[in-house]
Amino acid sequence: MDSQQPNVTFADHPASPDPIHRAVRDHYAAIAASRATSCCSPSADASDCCGDQSALYNPDLLADLPVDVTGLSLGCGDPVSIASLNPGETVLDLGSGGGIDCFLAARQVGPSGSVIGVDMTPEMLAKANASKARMGVTNVEFRQGQIEALPVDDNSIDVILSNCVINLAPDKAAVFREAFRVLKPGGRLAVSDIVTEGALPRHEGVDLSEWAACVAGAIDVNAYLDLLRDAGFEDARAVDKVSAAEITGLADATRIVSARITARKPLAG
Repeated sequence: MDSQQPNVTFADHPASPDPIHRAVRDHYAAIAASRATSCCSPSADASDCCGDQSALYNPDLLADLPVDVTGLSLGCGDPVSIASLNPGETVLDLGSGGGIDCFLAARQVGPSGSVIGVDMTPEMLAKANASKARMGVTNVEFRQGQIEALPVDDNSIDVILSNCVINLAPDKAAVFREAFRVLKPGGRLAVSDIVTEGALPRHEGVDLSEWAACVAGAIDVNAYLDLLRDAGFEDARAVDKVSAAEITGLADATRIVSARITARKPLAG
């Protein structure tokens, strides 16, 4: 491993998130700059490891979206379809990337609703804002920030979405605490993410390229649900799971899955 890809020591979470944040940011900045369609390599084709991203969504949802949006989806599922969005709601997308889920949500909440996308990569935010301007979308706002420390007010969000991003966070408990903080009482969370079925072997060091490619940071689905419950969420459950072998590019990824997960902030307490 070269000097630009240091090992990160595991405890329950890596001791320092900074190398991981830098690796993830650099990885997705390169993708945005190259206009690649794969989350696994800035130079790879979607068919090489991430599959056909358009196949993750109902084709009707993608109608009229420009290729600059659909080509930067980089997700592992479709969280919008399980969110049951309503007109007038305020939606937050954690790790919004090129903005595909924000733009899909904006259509469903309508002009009386609003969508906020938060991403830590300036290059992705620039792509998303350029697409927003070309499409003339007025109810979407993109903000720079980390999902472990959201630039969003308390109790201000009706629905949180995220697509293949929380697995990239070194401190997932902090992500879920922040999600709980910003949701209104009764607010809900709907995410697609890479998880495992059973704990995978952990080595002393982590290849940061594997972390940025959505593999090394994935945790057991039951541990994922437990972290949601620990943060205060109720009704946390995996709605469905499919093999993530094509998404991760690993032929032996039989225990790595893409799951759609939902939870709700209690109305009181």
